[in-house]
Amino acid sequence: MTILFWLVAIVIIVFNFVVFRGAPYVPSHKKQVKGAFKELYALGSKDVLVDVGSGDGIILREAVRHGATAIGYELNPVLVFISRFLSRNNKKVTVYLADFWFVHLPAETTVVYAFAVTRDINKMATKLQNEATRLNKPLYFISYGNAIPGRPPVKVVRAHTLYRFEPLHGTQAQV
Repeated sequence: MTILFWLVAIVIIVFNFVVFRGAPYVPSHKKQVKGAFKELYALGSKDVLVDVGSGDGIILREAVRHGATAIGYELNPVLVFISRFLSRNNKKVTVYLADFWFVHLPAETTVVYAFAVTRDINKMATKLQNEATRLNKPLYFISYGNAIPGRPPVKVVRAHTLYRFEPLHGTQAQV
C-alpha cells in the first residue's frame, strides 16, 4: 500500500510540475486531428512534423498515418514512456524527453504542432520565427486552442489555426 501511495504521489507531482513549464496534458481527439491534417495542412511523405508537448503521441502517430515523419518533445517522463510504448513499432516516430524551448528544430522540419496556451503563444511565435530564419526555410505552425495575436493565419479549421513563418534576411533578422 505504501509503495502504491508513493507511485501515485510521484505521478501527480510530475504531471503538476510540467504545467509550470508548458501546457497541461489534454488528450487530443483523433477525429479533430485527422480533420486538421486533411483540411488545414495536408501532410505527406516529404513532411517532418514536430509536436511540442507530444503527450501520449496521438499527433505523432496520426502524422505518420498521413505519410509524414514525426518527432515529439515532451517534458513529462510518464507521457514519454506511454508515447514510446504506443509508437514502439513505428520507425517514423521519435519521442524525446526534452524541453522544446531549449532545442533547435531538426533541419528537415516542415511543420510544428502545439496545444498552445495563452501565456506561451507569443514566445512560440518568436521561437518559430527564429527557427525559420536559422534553417533558412519556411515553417508551418498548427496551433490548437489559441491564435497568435496580431499575426494573420493562413487558415483556420475549428480550433486549429495554421501559420506560415518565413525566414528573415538581413536587417529583418536583427529585429
